Order: sequence, then structure tokens, then C-alpha cells
Amino acid sequence: MNIKEEILKLKKSLDVTVVAHFYQRDEVFELADITGDSLELAKKSMEATTKFILFCGVGFMGEGVKILSPNKRVLMPKIACCAMARMIDVDYYDDNIAKLNEAGIKSEDILPITYINSSAAVKARVGQMGGLVCTSSNAYKIIQKGLESGKKILFVPDRCLGQNFAKQMNLKSAIVGDGSDLNEADIICYNGFCSVHQQFTVEDVEFYKEKYDDILIAVHPECDPSVCDVADFVGSTSQLIKYIKELPIEQKVAVGTEFNMVNRLRDKNTYILSSTKPECPTMNETTLEDLYNTLKTMEVEQDEPYESEILVSQEDAKWAKIALQRMFEI
Repeated sequence: MNIKEEILKLKKSLDVTVVAHFYQRDEVFELADITGDSLELAKKSMEATTKFILFCGVGFMGEGVKILSPNKRVLMPKIACCAMARMIDVDYYDDNIAKLNEAGIKSEDILPITYINSSAAVKARVGQMGGLVCTSSNAYKIIQKGLESGKKILFVPDRCLGQNFAKQMNLKSAIVGDGSDLNEADIICYNGFCSVHQQFTVEDVEFYKEKYDDILIAVHPECDPSVCDVADFVGSTSQLIKYIKELPIEQKVAVGTEFNMVNRLRDKNTYILSSTKPECPTMNETTLEDLYNTLKTMEVEQDEPYESEILVSQEDAKWAKIALQRMFEI
């Protein structure tokens, strides 16, 4: 059996749109009808006319599609969990609020902003507190708008993203639990991070700068602030793609983000800013076999949930959607 051909046949016979994130394996990515970053995929999935969305990515992304497209049935070949999103749940979120309260910061004086890399339950908690969602591409604008409230920003779950945007905006940041003075900070960061983007170091930048005189360094803002400080360009997944594709092919560039995406960018003069292969382990969990098997189960339509179907409670969906809509309005 040629599994790729079988998948293509199943896609034609089923009322389904296959969606894949930029970080997916090449063989999965190539079979998708829609590709992009997490928010882009949620938006494009809303526009899809099919009854089913088969989402190749990680859990919080599938939840995002379900929240924004509640009438669609969303399945995932592998319900993998983003390591960063898993670093925070509702209990950890509430614990951080309590620590701010202990420091003398009242709950009504806190405006929470959650990076899109978080569960529906955390997004809902943020929505209930009057907060909103952001992505790496719109975080500057979202934080800027949030500051107009006069409240302290609690940024969850990625400390690096919060710190990097605080620096960019000439604001003070602090991390909950590391001894920082929370009262002095404009942006208070939850102590979470992306395990893939933590692999990139200042030493990696120095290595490439010494090896190639004219090389450019482009990194994602999930990287440590020390790396972003010495980079030539810092941008979201979509911003990195645009920046690198617009460079002359002769221009050498070392990129600090996930391997699969970087590997597809250009045929030459593009390097990985790491001595090891920075693959996201959970994004790489989805295989062609998973995609095929999930499509096969969809051949028999059923009213009850499929084994790999994404479900979000009505209450979480309501408040998470409110947090997302606040972002869209800005």
C-alpha cells in the first residue's frame, strides 16, 4: 500500500479539510490543504466549508479551532501536547494570582494576557478576569493596549516572550517566584518557556558571526532575551518566513526556531542556529500512519465523539472565545 496515495483518496472521498502547522514533519505538511501558524490556521479553518477539520499540530491549536468553529467537528491524528502549554493549568494560574495578591497586588489591578500557546481552560480563566489572548506577531500591540488599563500585566505562560516585549517597549519585567520585585514591574511573567527555543544560545550566535562575516541572525521571540538582544531580526513564525524569503538568496542567515520549518525555507545559505537539531518533539509525533488511520475512522460517520475528536466544555469555550475576540478587536 502506498500510504500517501491512500490518504489522497480518502481526502477526496471525505468532507474534510486537512490542516498542518509549519512545524509538522515534511511528509505530513505536504498533504495539508491549509498550512500556517497557530492563529492563522484557526482563522483559515473558520473559513473552510467542510464539516470536518483534521488538524495536524498540538492540542491547544485543535482546541482553538473548536472554540472559533464550534459547529465543525475537529479531529487530530495525534493529540500531542505543547510542552509550554502544559507548564500552566488553571491551578498554577490561580497560584500565580495568589502570589501577586501576597505581594500586595489586588486581583482587580491585574490584567492577564495569555500567549496563544495555552489550553482552553487557561484562556477561559484569563477571559473571566477581563484579559485577552496574544500571539508572538501581535503581542506588542496587545500589551500596548493592555497597559492603557493602568493595570499590571500578568503574562502567561512564556517568560521569554514577556521579557522580550517588555525590553522592546522599555518596560520593567519580573518573573513570578524568582525573587523579582513584582510591584516594580510593568509586566509580570509566569515562569514558563519553550523547550525548543531554549536550545539557542549567545554562543551559537557568536559561532556563526565568527564563521561568516556577513551572516544575519533571525530568531523567534520565544528565545532567551540574551539571544534576542544579539540577533539581527526577531519575529514570529510568519514574520520569520517573510523576512527570510525576502532576503537575496546570496545572503547567509542562521535561524533560531524549529528545524522542520527552517529546513523548508530556502535551498541554500540558511543555517540552523544550533549545534543540535531543534525539533519540537510533540509537533513531530504526528505521522502519515496517524493521518491515514484517523481518515479511515472518519469513513464511518458517527454522532458520538471519535476517539481523536477535540471537545471543549461549553463554559471554557465561552470565556476562551471572549479572550480571543478581545484580541481580534485590537
